[in-house]
Order: sequence, then C-alpha cells, then structure tokens
Amino acid sequence: MRAVRPLIIILALLITWQAIVSITDAPPYMLPSPYEVALALIRQHAVLAMHARYTIAETVTGLFAGAILGVLTALPMAMFSPVRFWLMPILLVSQAIPFFAIAPLLVLWLGFGLASKIAMAALIIYFPVTVAFFDGLSRTETGWLDLGQTMGASRWRMLKYVRLPAALPSFASGFRVATAVAPIGAIIGEWVGSSHGLGYLMLHANARVQIDMVFACLLILCAFSITQYFIVDRLLRRLLPWQPDSLARHD
Repeated sequence: MRAVRPLIIILALLITWQAIVSITDAPPYMLPSPYEVALALIRQHAVLAMHARYTIAETVTGLFAGAILGVLTALPMAMFSPVRFWLMPILLVSQAIPFFAIAPLLVLWLGFGLASKIAMAALIIYFPVTVAFFDGLSRTETGWLDLGQTMGASRWRMLKYVRLPAALPSFASGFRVATAVAPIGAIIGEWVGSSHGLGYLMLHANARVQIDMVFACLLILCAFSITQYFIVDRLLRRLLPWQPDSLARHD
C-alpha cells in the first residue's frame, strides 16, 4: 500500500481537477484541464527543465546555507546567556518584516543572479532551523546533565556528548519544516527580479495568459518539494537512529 497510495492520491486529485473543469466549464485561460497542462509539460519540456534547474539550485543551496547559519546562531545562544539576550529580539523582529519587503532590497544589493535568490531562501529557512535547534539545546534532560557533571565532563564535552545528540531530533524537525518552505524564498526572489527560474517563467506565462504553463511550473515545484522533503526525511531517519518513530508502530 505504501507504493500504491501516492498513485491513488495523484489519480484522485487529477479526477477532482478534471471534474471541476467539466462542471464549471471554465475556459482554459482561467483553469486549464490536466490534459492541457500535460501537453504544456511535453511541448515545453526543454524550457521548463532549463528554468527548473535554476530554481532547484537556488533552493538547495539556500536550504543548506540557511541551516548552517541557523546552527551557528543557535549554538552560541544556548551556550552564552548574553548572546541569547541580544540575539533573540533580533530573531523575532526579523520574522515581523514581510519577506516581500526584503526581496527587492536583496535584488538591489546582490543583483539579479543566483545570490539574491539563495539569500532569500536562506532567510526563510533560517528562523525555523534556529528556533528548533535552540529549543533542543535548551531542553536537554536534566538527568543526563547531572550524570555528565558527576563524571566530571567539561562544558564543551557536555555540549559534544550530551546536548548536541539530544538536540539533533529537534534540529531534524526544524530542518524538515525548512525543506518544505525552501522553494518559497527562491520563487519570491524570482518574482521580484530575475531572468531565469520557474518563478520568472510563471510571471511571463501569466502575462501572456498561458495558464497551462503556469500550472506546469506549479506541478514541477510541487513534485520537487515533495521529493526533496522525502529525501531529507529518509536521510534524517538514517542519521538519527536513536529517534524512534512511535507512530509507525500503529500504522
């Protein structure tokens, strides 16, 4: 059933989509049918693949850049209270600013190339990774800490052998969330200013009322996001064998 279930879900969504188009009699420039979108995918596969390559590169690079930056922020926040005192308000303020307001500045500062899109993706990823990892570091079981102190572990050994392993499951949860939202930053950056990428292609297709191309770009983005999430989830499960999935026993 695990292999068949995704196919059943995809088939049900396609049937629902086609039913909505047939019942509402929507024109193709408002809601194209799955068949028309499939034709666009086939006919324009070279253009779509070229632009998708840029978006995927921006997303993956931004994902790891944001995760590394989040780890480097959470560690000193957990280890030194003055750092936590000054950085936490900055983190909260950074989330109060709409990302659409930051994107034009990044394009202005970093240009229309990959750098501004990677920075945008990294900014969206940065907060969930930082907060999740910091929460894991700050909520280590007191019994483990007491045991480490009893055995004479230094502060850095406590971090390496106790706090970090205990915090990695929380980091994994934040990284999974970041993986799901990573394409948003790249697409926003492409909408604001770009000469390539699926976001750029969607804008131009929408301006030309080529809605089938817009839906084709959306389908590629969905497929990439789902694939990326499951790859990361499977990798994290292998790297963190001490984090059991208790729900899997009841499936």
